[in-house]
Amino acid sequence: MKDSLTSFGQEIHPEGDQILKIAVLAVGGQGGGVLTGWIEALARNHGYLCQATSVAGVAQRTGATIYYIEMAKQKNGPDPVFALAPASGDIDILIASELMEAGRAIMRGFVTPDRTTLIASTHRALAVSEKIVPGDGIANSDEVQAAAKLLSKKLFMTDLEKLAVESGSVISASLFGALAGANVLPFERSSFESTIKSSGKSVKASLEAFNAGYLAVNAPQSTTAVPKENKITGVQTPSGPASSLKKWNGLVEKIRLMPDEVSEIVFLGLRKVVEFQDLDYGQDYISKVNSILSKDTKEKKFLLTIAAAKHIANAMSYDDIIRVADEKTKTHRYHRIRKEMGADDQTVMHLTEFLHPRAEELVSLLPARLGLKIENSPKWMARIDSWVNRGRRWRSDGIIAFTILYLVGGLKRWRLKTRRHAVEVEHQRLWLECACSYLPGNYDMAVEIIKTRRLIKGYSDTHARGKSKFDLVLEGAKMVADREDGAVWVRRLREAALQDEEGDALSGALETIRTFV
Repeated sequence: MKDSLTSFGQEIHPEGDQILKIAVLAVGGQGGGVLTGWIEALARNHGYLCQATSVAGVAQRTGATIYYIEMAKQKNGPDPVFALAPASGDIDILIASELMEAGRAIMRGFVTPDRTTLIASTHRALAVSEKIVPGDGIANSDEVQAAAKLLSKKLFMTDLEKLAVESGSVISASLFGALAGANVLPFERSSFESTIKSSGKSVKASLEAFNAGYLAVNAPQSTTAVPKENKITGVQTPSGPASSLKKWNGLVEKIRLMPDEVSEIVFLGLRKVVEFQDLDYGQDYISKVNSILSKDTKEKKFLLTIAAAKHIANAMSYDDIIRVADEKTKTHRYHRIRKEMGADDQTVMHLTEFLHPRAEELVSLLPARLGLKIENSPKWMARIDSWVNRGRRWRSDGIIAFTILYLVGGLKRWRLKTRRHAVEVEHQRLWLECACSYLPGNYDMAVEIIKTRRLIKGYSDTHARGKSKFDLVLEGAKMVADREDGAVWVRRLREAALQDEEGDALSGALETIRTFV
């Protein structure tokens, strides 16, 4: 749905003597003001009286700006009196530059089934409230799309942001094209294009994005269902030395022997851990998954193995200094940043990394036994922390900083000898043993213990907070282990842990459990 067009309804055109009311909801930086200016200029060029206003949000990235346009055909008699802001149930055309902006418009009553044409992009620009949630705080897009279908008279939804980016422009141009293609304004396509040309700014790219948006809402829609493809079937063979390819193919063949229900997720996990470390590490991953699979049953739809395949891969691909440094020096990262900043080949771009290492991160790179010895010495940990625990800004586009990051990122072969890796291996062992200890009597509890590993992610303070919450959830699991609804309570504890960074919800859930155990 996100990458396909949704449209239905009959074409509508406003009567010549009525006031046509258009609302545009856009987040800062998406060209909402430019789009409003184009619509206003288009109307005036055709002899319409027009007024455009805007109500700014809290801030560019936390609140959308509502642009409001009213237009009416000029005629004999007094000029119409235009409103300054949109009213619920009184909008003819609603244009949303992002899916959740469409949802907010629907909640405010701007979209009604007797009147409103809704044009919206299906891409997501996550709100601050979605980003700050420790777990998955992303709002449900399906609910917004369902409400849009139900409450709009005419609906056009597709990924207009993607079309704009591919054209080297911004979404305002593709939204303008979608407005033209929707055929809800009494103006020809050429008039829309002339409006863009007369602006004199980024005309070529804007016209390309306009054309993409126009064609998207007019493209014939296929009703043929696309069958789901098994990711293991016909998988592309990676390039590399013959010996490595032979070992890789051997690992893939082991996955093919697994039940169809689990093979796809195991393959994705294998690809992740091999990229993180090497093929031998991938073999270790397959062995751990097979150990869980041997305890699983088809009657349970292999839910335990599916969960284990995902979370074991994530646990084995933990974030450490080596991985962070490696990611910061990859070529595709620089290309992505240049693209996001709109920098061309002639533009010189400076890139600054904000670093704040702690003693724990430095000690984690030491040999396992030495690192353990230093960790157990408060004096040494305090001394090392005084040396390194301070904010630093490194220009990674410079030779010195880039070289340091590149060398640290190249320590993959050393990783398996470090203190951090020893800690991760032991934690994985205890976690899997804990989950399997509930088998075969309490299958659901075992599944929930496996899923609890999602609480641990990141590094430094983020990793420490996640591990603390993980330990608390396992403590709660012990308290409810003998209850029939024990698995349900573990799931509730995990969900509570994901609600806030401080862990207040988790503490409350644990207190509730203590009242009845």
